[in-house]
Amino acid sequence: MADWLYSDIVKDHFMNPRNVLMEDESTFAADGRGETGNIKCGDQMLVLLKIKDDVITDVRWKTYGCASAIASTSMLSETIKGMTIEDAYNVKPEDLVDKLGGLPNNKIHCSVLGDKALRAAIDDYLNKTGRSGLFKEEATVVCECLGITDKDLEEAYKNGARTWEDLQQATKIGTVCGKCKGKSLELLHEFSHIYGDD
Repeated sequence: MADWLYSDIVKDHFMNPRNVLMEDESTFAADGRGETGNIKCGDQMLVLLKIKDDVITDVRWKTYGCASAIASTSMLSETIKGMTIEDAYNVKPEDLVDKLGGLPNNKIHCSVLGDKALRAAIDDYLNKTGRSGLFKEEATVVCECLGITDKDLEEAYKNGARTWEDLQQATKIGTVCGKCKGKSLELLHEFSHIYGDD
């Protein structure tokens, strides 16, 4: 039998996920609610937060997703308990992948679902407390030549870009040296899991 692709930590969080929203917890009074993904492509995530004095006191989540999405969100839920909302907002998918002992390369994008839903839940809480836009998600430069970031590409995706050519038309990415094409296509794949194709 081939070697198992997942670490023991991933297997544990998949088989025994922490902080999952149970059917009988319909009364979980969340201060922040975040949802991301698209059920059409099989990945959807809900994160609910209880927050007191800007500290996350409890979290529940549920997903329609693969083992990697379940394990990474379980790890996320354990990691953010007791954190300030600002620290939690800055938790990165790669932090969770490290804590899990790694994920197969073709499953890294699954760890992004919980991350996006978490920030949406914190944004929801900030909106409810009259502090919309207090935190901003950091942007990563993808195209060094033109200074185009992952946020620029995400916005292009939201506006209909689905191919490399679409991204080039929307942002001019890759029109100088082209070294950014691989990373851009990875991000397109990631966005398709987060937002789905309508």
